[in-house]
Amino acid sequence: MAKINARSPYYIYLNESGLTNATLSIWIYTGTRTSSRPIIATYVLDTTAVKNIVNFEIAELVRDYINYNADETEIVWVDYQIQKIVDGSVIALPIVQLKGFYGYGYFEEGVNPQNDNSVLQSNKTIVKLDDAPAILPIDTSKVTSVDYYHNNKEVYSETISPSTTSDTQIKYISNTVSGADEFRDRVSLDFGIFEGSICLDAFLDSNTTFPVDTIYINSDDGVDLIKVENITECKYEPYKLSFINKFGALQNVWFFKRSNKQLSTKKEDFKRNTLVNNSYAIDRHQQKNLYKMGTEKMDLNTGFYPEEYNEVFKEMQLSEDCWIEIDNVVLPVNVSDNSFSYKTSLNDKLINYNIKIDFAFDTINNIR
Repeated sequence: MAKINARSPYYIYLNESGLTNATLSIWIYTGTRTSSRPIIATYVLDTTAVKNIVNFEIAELVRDYINYNADETEIVWVDYQIQKIVDGSVIALPIVQLKGFYGYGYFEEGVNPQNDNSVLQSNKTIVKLDDAPAILPIDTSKVTSVDYYHNNKEVYSETISPSTTSDTQIKYISNTVSGADEFRDRVSLDFGIFEGSICLDAFLDSNTTFPVDTIYINSDDGVDLIKVENITECKYEPYKLSFINKFGALQNVWFFKRSNKQLSTKKEDFKRNTLVNNSYAIDRHQQKNLYKMGTEKMDLNTGFYPEEYNEVFKEMQLSEDCWIEIDNVVLPVNVSDNSFSYKTSLNDKLINYNIKIDFAFDTINNIR
């Protein structure tokens, strides 16, 4: 089934001798394929042909109906039907069924890009925190099973069943509890109390709770191989940044090295009278803040990454929505860098990326 990647245009093109008019009915909906389709079309577009040509662009209409958040992204079903007038005769064409993703294509990929991959990410190597889960976004309409291996031994396997519901078209495969990036997180999610100790820290540093180094994805297109690099970081606090990639799926990137956090404030003040009972009150502000507000930002460093992550960081820069996890709390952020330099092992030897992010909210809760 063809896709609409809603951040890029999707054209429906007609070119026929004698074509004078065309009406496009579009149904955009979620739930079960076909049976959840509303009776009344979401949009009805009508246009007159110019030199026997009609061209509709519908991606912007679809984009408004796709829901996503820091935990998951969904797709929408998009059905359309064309009714055309050719040489005075009204002809209704069969209904066409599509899937709408919050993805996009590059200019060189041409019109109506598909991103028709089984694994919904560009990189074939995953770099992650040693004790964090290996999370993989897949297209459930194409993938049949996913197998996790460590030292040539299978440690986890999941069979994927095809589905006709919209919220199961993208699935995030993981070999551990969702949302638990470290051992202490898994204890908390199990309503336990984590008590750290020197011995426990030493054990966790030398053992991976859910080890994996290779992932095999079996799909209609064959077998994809994903290599996993596990990074242990003892000095700095690692941070996980999530973003929506070009396939319309959530993807994680770990920043292992030094990070800096800054607070910026802005204010508006006024000069007030401090005269009280014919005397100045010297403990009162003459220069008084009318309001004061702050926003925070961070500088993040990845540590050393393979060259193929150039594409991942490119997609991060182009993403409209990013989140960072701090102390088990997921917060919205925006990548503030307006430029990105591609790095190669030939030119840069060891590749480290520095990314600047702005927290996408005011520090003081002021939402009214």
